[in-house]
Amino acid sequence: MLPAFLQTPAAAILLLGGVLACFAGYRIFRIVLGIYGFILGVLLATSIVGTENTWWTIGASIAGGAIGALILIAAYFIGVALIGAGLGAMAANVIWAAMGREPHVFVVIALAIAGALAALALQRYVIIIATAFGGAQTIVVGAAALMGNRAAAESAARTVYSVYPLNPVPNTAWDQVATLVLGTVGILVQLFVTAKGKK
Repeated sequence: MLPAFLQTPAAAILLLGGVLACFAGYRIFRIVLGIYGFILGVLLATSIVGTENTWWTIGASIAGGAIGALILIAAYFIGVALIGAGLGAMAANVIWAAMGREPHVFVVIALAIAGALAALALQRYVIIIATAFGGAQTIVVGAAALMGNRAAAESAARTVYSVYPLNPVPNTAWDQVATLVLGTVGILVQLFVTAKGKK
């Protein structure tokens, strides 16, 4: 978890990264991978180091973020497969959450593998859909945190396990509607404007 004084900058980074991912994710996919790799690297590093010493936390954040960004940028196809796997795992959690239960680990693994294979087969569309909805969810969390939503501000600085798939999207119907609308608009913008003609 990041120290309290870094929550606003973290929220701003989430908002900016979300906008880029949502509306231009396919065209600048390597940059989007770098942004999300940086965010995940920071979150993982701070969950290991803790927040007792501010300078250690900041140093670990920068180092972890740089390593995370480099890993995802260098692993373009692995990044695509990981997105598919993440979407598969997220689908398992969403479906089972709707039934009021948690999915069995084998269901999560099976859907993650299926998602990874589908992502590689339908790469362009998977990237567009994943970046549009991932970016939309990131926009909602970042914007809510910047507008003073305490739960969202804390989620912008939590451990890696809590942030993706950005679990504490502030849990109201409006936030879910905003994510759905932004994601849909992001897909349309990417298909017909920013990703048009790019192979």
